[in-house]
Amino acid sequence: MAGILAWFWNERFWLPHNVTWADLKNTDEATFPQAEDLYLAFPLAFCIFMVRLIFERFIAKPCALGLKIQANGPQKAQPNAILEKVFTAITKHPDEKRLEGLSKQLDWDVRTIQRWFRQRRNQEKPSTLTKFCESMWKFTFYLYIFSYGVRFLKKAPWLWETRHCWYSYPYQILTSDLHYYYIMELAFYWSLMFSQFTDIKRKATKMANYAKCQRLCDLLFVMFGLLFISTRLGLYPIWILNTTLFESWEIVGPYPSWWIFNLLLLLLQLLHCFWSYLIIRITCRAIAKGKAGKWNPLHVSKDDRSDIETSSDEEDSPPSTSKSGHNSTTNGTNGYLSGGVYSEEH
Repeated sequence: MAGILAWFWNERFWLPHNVTWADLKNTDEATFPQAEDLYLAFPLAFCIFMVRLIFERFIAKPCALGLKIQANGPQKAQPNAILEKVFTAITKHPDEKRLEGLSKQLDWDVRTIQRWFRQRRNQEKPSTLTKFCESMWKFTFYLYIFSYGVRFLKKAPWLWETRHCWYSYPYQILTSDLHYYYIMELAFYWSLMFSQFTDIKRKATKMANYAKCQRLCDLLFVMFGLLFISTRLGLYPIWILNTTLFESWEIVGPYPSWWIFNLLLLLLQLLHCFWSYLIIRITCRAIAKGKAGKWNPLHVSKDDRSDIETSSDEEDSPPSTSKSGHNSTTNGTNGYLSGGVYSEEH
């Protein structure tokens, strides 16, 4: 383990030329960032996760109920051992041939079997209440950490003149405010590692949608789109990439980890471009449908950036019928996504 740690923390990779870890040891006069500081994030991540559970139960849930968000999930499918075995072991979206076989085996009509599979798929989806609570937790933390960051960053000289980031680098004193900010952020994202298998991964703007506040949802989306595009396509390359690529090269010079970090920042910029394209596409669709009289121009809740969802009321929509008289699939998905990318959001 000592050998692995020594290889991982090789100072020739992480630090500029002629700088060693020994040069960055804390003294009575100055405190520098230490690699072992990262270990503080692990126990703190567990604490944040427990705070989240308490917050969702005693704060977010009462707020959701106050907004009349339903706690009950979708209607459950009636127990059936044969269909359950097919669902869990073979497929959640049976094709027409399998549906006909199950119809003969159970003496059920195809439409009833299709309905059972839709109900069974919906049964695994979290309720709107659960999604609201998760979104409210993330919104609350992001609002808190953003407010905290603004409060102390506005006093930092390198916020206004980015060249200060590289003067005397890496011999830069670590203040308690900055240390707390980084550790809290790192611990929060480590806490998401604990919950990534159960999280629904929705944005805060979604809370307005779950609460049926469509005007507020549309307004928040427009605000989000304007802020995202202006900061990710404007502020990020002009302010951040400029200093990490050019000012750091001029003042400090490149070293091995410099190339890795800047490559990752450039890849992030490519993702920003892609996400901005999706946001613009959503908005253009909404405007086009609004001009055609089919949709509110600001009704932008069909979000291509999110995972595909369906609501429990999809089970009430009748499946389409094939020419042979049997119930067939719609777009190859048994009517599961009939006509919409995001039917939950209608």
